[in-house]
Amino acid sequence: MSNKISDKDKKDWEDFLSKGESLPDKDTKYIKKEIIRNHKFDLHGYSLDEANNKIESLINQSYKNGVRKLVIITGKGLHSENEKNPYVSKNLGILKFSVPDYIKKNANLMSKISNITDAEIQDGGSGAFYIFLKKKL
Repeated sequence: MSNKISDKDKKDWEDFLSKGESLPDKDTKYIKKEIIRNHKFDLHGYSLDEANNKIESLINQSYKNGVRKLVIITGKGLHSENEKNPYVSKNLGILKFSVPDYIKKNANLMSKISNITDAEIQDGGSGAFYIFLKKKL
């Protein structure tokens, strides 16, 4: 192979550089791109029954629409009225604990969920959690 570059190759290279074009990236052309769609929902102000009904509807609708990640904001329960009632658990009546428990006990919802984890600080930290939904079959 010769180390000498032909005049035609030099001209083609100079033309390419002067136009400011870029070469297509063949490596990424064949990578299947998956878009993870997110949805955020705030449950502040909901009663326990309202929150459970809403979360069930939200999971079913999101699964149907191909949403892959839900950010559910429950709050930390700092202003919960449950603390005033001695017959109600201070932890289990708060949406922060009750909503994930409701989801985990619902087999229909769990069949659509791959994972439930605590949220990162930028999404609400201990006052929120993530629901990762499976791909719709």
